[in-house]
This record gives sequence, structure tokens and C-alpha cells, in this order.
Amino acid sequence: MSAAESLEAHVRDLAVCERCPSMHRPAIVTKPVQSKVLLVGQAPGSREPVLGKPFAWTAGKTLFRWMGEATGLDEESFRQRVYIASVCRCYPGRNPKGGDRVPNETERASCRPWLEAEMRLLQPDLVIPIGKLAISQFMPVGKLVDVVGVTYSNVEWQGFKFDLLPLPHPSGASTWHRMEPGKLLTIQALDLLSAHPAILGLK
Repeated sequence: MSAAESLEAHVRDLAVCERCPSMHRPAIVTKPVQSKVLLVGQAPGSREPVLGKPFAWTAGKTLFRWMGEATGLDEESFRQRVYIASVCRCYPGRNPKGGDRVPNETERASCRPWLEAEMRLLQPDLVIPIGKLAISQFMPVGKLVDVVGVTYSNVEWQGFKFDLLPLPHPSGASTWHRMEPGKLLTIQALDLLSAHPAILGLK
């Protein structure tokens, strides 16, 4: 089986995953893009299952505006060139206190093999974790201010090596990326992203 066929089979298997009974299926999958850039979000929101793709709603509008600034690519062109994953692939449901529920550790562990398989299939040069939960899968993180605005070279995770460039979550509910110092750090991160060889290779 070729690399492209293996990735297509992976996406088909992921789409019918039923590992987490408390999650709201279906799993949200991206196009089977054979890319050296891997973008990792937190989990789908309530709109993604309806629209059938990751980052399909409000947060996605901000994310793809950022990616347009950094890469010069519009949303569809970016989706065709970058593999988009997440810590958990199904919608977690609502938090009784408001907003979406954060996936628990058991759910994150159940979904982690999908990400490990994607690392093996893609061998990415650059991983872009979006938001604190995604960043924490690859490196310790206390506060976003300590990790955003920096490129981490040759990060080791599960036997893989890659560059890591964290970004804040573009959620409309978050003010971090709209207020200082988060606003400046996000701009710095996007500047670094635009100059990374893996991003330059997308164009």
C-alpha cells in the first residue's frame, strides 16, 4: 500500500471511530493530505459535525485569517496543503457551566493513537498546536505567554522529531489573542510561521 493509500485508509477508519461513548459522533476528519505540516486543534465544536470538517465555524474564520497572513493561502488552498488534526476528534458536548466541555484525560488517551498514526504516516517537519490543550500534548505549558511567539526546534515526541510552533486558540470566547501581550505574541508567532521552510514549501 502506498503512503497516500495508507493515509486514505487511516482517514476512513478514523471517521467511524467509536472509542469514546461520552463523545458525540461522528469523528471529524480532514482531507487525507500528504503534508509536512500538521496542525493540531483541541476538539470539534458543535457546528463541525454539521459542516463535516475541522475549524468550520467562528474559530475557523480567525484561524484561516491567521493562516492567510502567514502563508498567503486562502482557506481552501490551506486545507488542500495542510493536514488538520485535533487532540480529540469528536465533539465533547456542552459544559454545564457554559461553553464546550474539555475532553478528559481518558478521552485524550483514547484518541492519541490516531495522532501517533498521523505522525508516523506524515513524518511532519512542522507541527502547529492550536490552544493550550493541544500545546500540552507536546510540551509542558503553564501559561500561553510562556510558549507563544517561539519556534521550538527538534522537539521529540513518541519517537518523532519536528519543529513545534504553538498558537493560541482562535475561539471567539477567548480574549487572549486580542489583548496584550497575547496580541503581540500571536503576531510574532505568525511571523515565525511565515518564514518556516515547511510553510514556504506549501506555496
